[in-house]
Amino acid sequence: MDRHQFLAALHQRVRPRTYLEIGVQLGQSLTLSRVPSIGIDPDFSITSELQADIHLAKATSDEFFARRNPLAHLPIKVLDLAFIDGMHLAEWSLRDYLAVERFTHGASVIVFDDMLPRAAVEANRYRETSFWTGDVYKALDALRQMRPDVVVIEVNTTGSGVAVALCPDASRDGVLEGYDDWLESSAVVPDPQPVPTEVLTRSRAVDPEALLAHPGWDTVLAARGAPDGAARVRAAFADLAGA
Repeated sequence: MDRHQFLAALHQRVRPRTYLEIGVQLGQSLTLSRVPSIGIDPDFSITSELQADIHLAKATSDEFFARRNPLAHLPIKVLDLAFIDGMHLAEWSLRDYLAVERFTHGASVIVFDDMLPRAAVEANRYRETSFWTGDVYKALDALRQMRPDVVVIEVNTTGSGVAVALCPDASRDGVLEGYDDWLESSAVVPDPQPVPTEVLTRSRAVDPEALLAHPGWDTVLAARGAPDGAARVRAAFADLAGA
């Protein structure tokens, strides 16, 4: 199962009311949405047919989220599902997560692309290969270390893999304690970089079909909008939280 097949199935499983995507490119993933959506990309060139009410923002994610009311297009100002496939650098990926998190509820679902490089050279900060993930996988470890309340699940889709983040907390307003220290000590490292064995071997990654069949998605739907939504979702996916 590749990333687009996984994302299509996740749309069916989560049944989002709203959707946001960072990194539109040709529109191959944005075309999966059937709900009010926002697509952000400074240089998109869409060739896929879009079948939803979509606001296309030709801007960087930083520029977009600096707007006074970035979700003005959406009928409800909250995101049920988001897909992050932007700049392939760890600090950008984590910053995109923090920006998206400001507009979530406890049962929102955030998907990262390109989380599982197949070789160390694919994870270089400066592209040397045809297939390139950059070092965005570091954003997951940053969340695990600095935000243990977030459930992070690596998913073994074909190609460069994805990850799902559950239980976001909008009350943090985009602030992550320790971000500056992480940026200086871990994020920006000269190439070639050592890539953790568990990333290259995908030893923590779960099978995409098994994840989609997980009963926890029923809780995601039931907990949407509930004040204890994050706690309910966290409990529902407790068996995968340490994957």
